Amino acid sequence: MIATPEPIDVPLRVDQDGVIRVGDTRVTLITLVGCYQRGDTPEEIHEGFPTIPLADIYAVIAYYLNHREEVDAYIEQEEAEAEKWRQEYEANNPQVAASNAKFRALLNEKRKNESG
Repeated sequence: MIATPEPIDVPLRVDQDGVIRVGDTRVTLITLVGCYQRGDTPEEIHEGFPTIPLADIYAVIAYYLNHREEVDAYIEQEEAEAEKWRQEYEANNPQVAASNAKFRALLNEKRKNESG
């Protein structure tokens, strides 16, 4: 019989800018959860981000599954803030806005061709 397991610390930290990162890496919680939501396995995520120990990836995914509403709300808030910042930046930089619009159109066309 095994002893009662010790609790596992979730390797998440908040950096100086308020961004949640995984362990001592620069990889964000949003990035890791996005990979998981896309269907990547923990092993595939580890291949893409070898600086994150595989056990940490499993721990973060387990945390996400147990706190899905909270994490999803954090992700939505961060994405909304990023979108607001992008719109303000583009409003003050018309050339950037034009380049970004052109890039988004090309990306949408590529996605449409890949799915069709």
